[in-house]
Amino acid sequence: MKCNELLALLNEYVDGTVDPGICEEFERHMAGCNPCQIVVDNIRKTIQIYREGVPCELPLEFRTRLHSELRARWKKSGPAAG
Repeated sequence: MKCNELLALLNEYVDGTVDPGICEEFERHMAGCNPCQIVVDNIRKTIQIYREGVPCELPLEFRTRLHSELRARWKKSGPAAG
C-alpha cells in the first residue's frame, strides 16, 4: 500500500468500516511510514476531542493570527455565493 492509497481509505479505516484484509495492509504500511502514522493519530485525536465536546480555548496569539488570515482570505475571495 502506498501513502495515497492509505489516505483514500482513511475515513473508512478510522470509522472501522474498511475490509479486514485492507485493514491489515493499512497497519503494515503505517508500521513503516511515520508520516502516515502521524496523520492517522491526528485524525483519531481530533475525533476524540470532538466527541468529548469540551470547548478548547485557543492561545490568544494563535487566535489573532487565525482571525487575521481568515479575514484576509475572505476579503480576497469574497463571501460565498448563496
